[in-house]
Amino acid sequence: MEIALLGTGGMLPLKNRFLTSCYIEHEGKAVLIDCGEGTQVAAAKAQIKISRINVILITHTHADHITGLPGLLLSISNTDRTEPLDIYAPKTALNMIDALLTIAGRLPFEVRVNTLDIKNETSQQLKTIDPMLELRSLPLKHTTVCLGYSLTLRHKRVFLPEKADELGVPLRERKTLHNGESITVDGREITPEMVTSDPRPPQKLTYVTDTLPIGQIAAFAESSDLFICEGMYGDPEKKKSMNEKGHMLMQDACSLAVKADVKELWLTHYSPAEPDPSVYKDKLRRIFPKVRISKDGRKTTL
Repeated sequence: MEIALLGTGGMLPLKNRFLTSCYIEHEGKAVLIDCGEGTQVAAAKAQIKISRINVILITHTHADHITGLPGLLLSISNTDRTEPLDIYAPKTALNMIDALLTIAGRLPFEVRVNTLDIKNETSQQLKTIDPMLELRSLPLKHTTVCLGYSLTLRHKRVFLPEKADELGVPLRERKTLHNGESITVDGREITPEMVTSDPRPPQKLTYVTDTLPIGQIAAFAESSDLFICEGMYGDPEKKKSMNEKGHMLMQDACSLAVKADVKELWLTHYSPAEPDPSVYKDKLRRIFPKVRISKDGRKTTL
């Protein structure tokens, strides 16, 4: 999975900071998480091809996470796209999304809106991206209904043709084995494990923003290769204010990363009143050494 954090700002865009949005691409198809004002401009600045977006995940209906949807869809319509595009969002967001789609007007592709449970965790395969890509959602605790998302990409075992040769597996049967099904050859059962490598570890990305640091997040993000989490402020004196507004501090995100045993943490969703979040870097690394004070356009490959 190729990851690009298009924007890192919360509340409102700044001249040097776009609103929080994350782009995840796998083999030419992409997922976008959140779509605030100007997301298509942030994507262009990061040299991202928005025509590859097949799925959009909306965390909640606050303006800095959703009002860029009409502009993004209209921009995608100018890329000659015709295949359907799926939106996943809390079921309480349906009316808002319908209104924004009305603003977008007639599009040359179908937009399919999928609503998610707001009280329980959900899990499903994003088959339009890859049958091996699992999407999970977690209800968070904000001033409105909000979901966190986790994407886990599992891999097929590597097929070992030399093992198949030793067992006399016909060429026409090898795809069946690689797809995980057993076959019978000369009265002998051949299982996939007999002609494939050991399991390969999956890649996992977890994205959480606009929430109090509830305990469920650590279990949800457990063992993530990359944990992207909000950090509105780095000043501990803002803790009471963040509790009242349903947000968390950078220190809260670092503590969650420790509990979840993630490999790397990227902070995002900074307050406009935090012009330089990097001033907290040293203090935050004492809590979680692998924290990154992200900036717009940060990229990596899992």
